Amino acid sequence: MARRLRPVGLDFIEDAPIRLVFAAEVAAAPEDVYRALAEEVEGWPRWFRAVSLARPTQGGAGREIKLLGGVRFEETIMASDPEQRYAYRVDSTNAPGVRALLEEWRLTSRGSSPDGSGTHVRWTFAADGSAPFRLALTGARPALGHSFRQAVRTLDTRLAARRASGQGQ
Repeated sequence: MARRLRPVGLDFIEDAPIRLVFAAEVAAAPEDVYRALAEEVEGWPRWFRAVSLARPTQGGAGREIKLLGGVRFEETIMASDPEQRYAYRVDSTNAPGVRALLEEWRLTSRGSSPDGSGTHVRWTFAADGSAPFRLALTGARPALGHSFRQAVRTLDTRLAARRASGQGQ
């Protein structure tokens, strides 16, 4: 059964009791990564293995996400800054113990690469919840990091294949 979570603002990214931050470098340009994150929401299951369904809601102001294993999220987009940042707050979920959850993807151009392209991708998972939830989330840090790195590598490979085929976006 879905439960409503505490609504939080973007400042929760810095103030959350639990903050898990992961980073990776990709060859794709920030605009391509941003497009995959924010504009091609339904494509998430093709590159983020943990996601089984992703679809925009509320005319693009929200998202519905389902993870493998049955966890569901109803989200509100909190920031959508082209080529820089994409953040969303979970409004309701069936995951136990969660009180508040906000995720942010930060994109920074790696202009120092030989061709002037590439992106530094940073994902922040900011959460609050019951003591068992906090303990479980802290213990899940290595698995979340692995999932993030694998997803970003897969996304980068997909974007490179798209560029090579001349499909663009």
